[in-house]
Amino acid sequence: MPAGGFASVRPAGVEFEAKITPIVIISCIMAATGGLMFGYDVGISGGVTSMPDFLKKFFPVVYEKTNDPTINSNYCKYDNQGLQLFTSSLYLAGLIATFFASYTTRNFGRRPTMLIAGVFFIVGVVLNAAAENLAMLIIGRILLGCGVGFANQAVPLFLSEIAPTRIRGGLNILFQLNVTIGILLANLINYGTAKIKAGWGWRLSLGLAGIPAGLLTLGALLVVETPNSLIERGLLEEGKAVLRKIRGTDKIEPEFLELAEASRIAKEVKHPFRNLLKRRNRPQLVIAVALQIFQQFTGINAIMFYAPVLFDTVGFGSDASLYSAVITGAVNVISTLVSVYSVDKLGRRKLLLEAGVQMFISQVVVAIVLGIKVKDHSEDLQKGFAILVVVMVCVFVSGFAWSWGPLGWLIPSEIFPLETRSAGQSVTVCVNLLFTFVIAQAFLSMLCHFKWGIFLFFSGWVLIMSIFVLFLVPETKNIPIEEMTERVWKKHWFWKRFIDDNEDEEVGTNGKDSKKSGHSNGFDPASQL
Repeated sequence: MPAGGFASVRPAGVEFEAKITPIVIISCIMAATGGLMFGYDVGISGGVTSMPDFLKKFFPVVYEKTNDPTINSNYCKYDNQGLQLFTSSLYLAGLIATFFASYTTRNFGRRPTMLIAGVFFIVGVVLNAAAENLAMLIIGRILLGCGVGFANQAVPLFLSEIAPTRIRGGLNILFQLNVTIGILLANLINYGTAKIKAGWGWRLSLGLAGIPAGLLTLGALLVVETPNSLIERGLLEEGKAVLRKIRGTDKIEPEFLELAEASRIAKEVKHPFRNLLKRRNRPQLVIAVALQIFQQFTGINAIMFYAPVLFDTVGFGSDASLYSAVITGAVNVISTLVSVYSVDKLGRRKLLLEAGVQMFISQVVVAIVLGIKVKDHSEDLQKGFAILVVVMVCVFVSGFAWSWGPLGWLIPSEIFPLETRSAGQSVTVCVNLLFTFVIAQAFLSMLCHFKWGIFLFFSGWVLIMSIFVLFLVPETKNIPIEEMTERVWKKHWFWKRFIDDNEDEEVGTNGKDSKKSGHSNGFDPASQL
């Protein structure tokens, strides 16, 4: 389950004067609807693909399997590559669109990129809601994926650059929070539209995505461009005017000079991707890539998919989907709020390690109960064991939502230095979307073949990634980006061997210059997520 957001810290020893102005709050709320749109797209597919009318029209083979009394397995009824493509095509399109979004974000600004995302979303929604054949449905889904690629590239960057330093972390996770709210709303809407007997309930579910799509488009038209983007493109006076407007003060000269200096340094970087591969940048690259892969192999998709069956077993009957959506969705939202308030107090490592234990235990318990008591048929599960499984589902979801969900994006955004930040974040986004696509495309088939063992499969990955965090992921809490090398990498028991001050770097500035002007206002002239 993909997520968005990254952290920024102010330059060492400098406190820029800034008020929390109405324009900042309104701009951030409007921009965060990009997360709402992404979450809605992710959540809506699971419910729609279980609607009989939708399956009958686009996936008749799956529809027949779900109504075949000879097929009793709860694990294999939805095993169909075409059905999985309906879900996964969004992530593949988002992966490809990210490359184009990086260009538009850098050369045309954050606002135009968000506007492009809104247009993609609206056209995709229209095609999906009006779909008469599978090709039309998939094309609409691909356009939604393009919208995701553009929105996920521009919105978190916009949020980071527009917000005052002291509330920047919370506003960054606002994007992730909106993703979880979008998933919850999608599940609730699916529950309501599934009761429409006229056969067009699925169209309403897909069509209502037009509301957040419209809000994002409207927001892109109304918000101001970030001063970082204006300065980056040489519009210095406009950038200074916008900075004065959003900060609510005339004392913006120190921050303006910092932005201009960071822009100058970033423009001197000739080969950011080649520089990213150098030995001294290997720790950041390895950690960023590993976190994206591990995030997808936590098994969050397995838990969220199987939840309705588990809740139905408890005795909720026809209301199983509603209770599943409300309980798991609410746990998801609330736990993300926990991350907002605790990530800068407890630190990244503590949250990741605690959640690793929490997710591992919950998945093992689910696997044991289903393996011993269910035997491929959920109706065999006794109520007491079913309640235990439901509790474990909530325990797992909460652990993911306050750790690997938001932190899988937050940590990579903190560890890359200025000269490799754009390239590093681009790699981070691409790896995340690639493995999201792989899991989405393969999950139903894995569920059919592994059955209850799929929870042991994912719990094994949770154990591996927790060990990885324990030994190789350093704490980055309250450490300025420009001081990461000295305070983190050079002091780490393993990664310090990769840091060589004498190594030639293909950047426009040396480590000393970067450290002097290490700028952390969320500014990045290329692509960040």
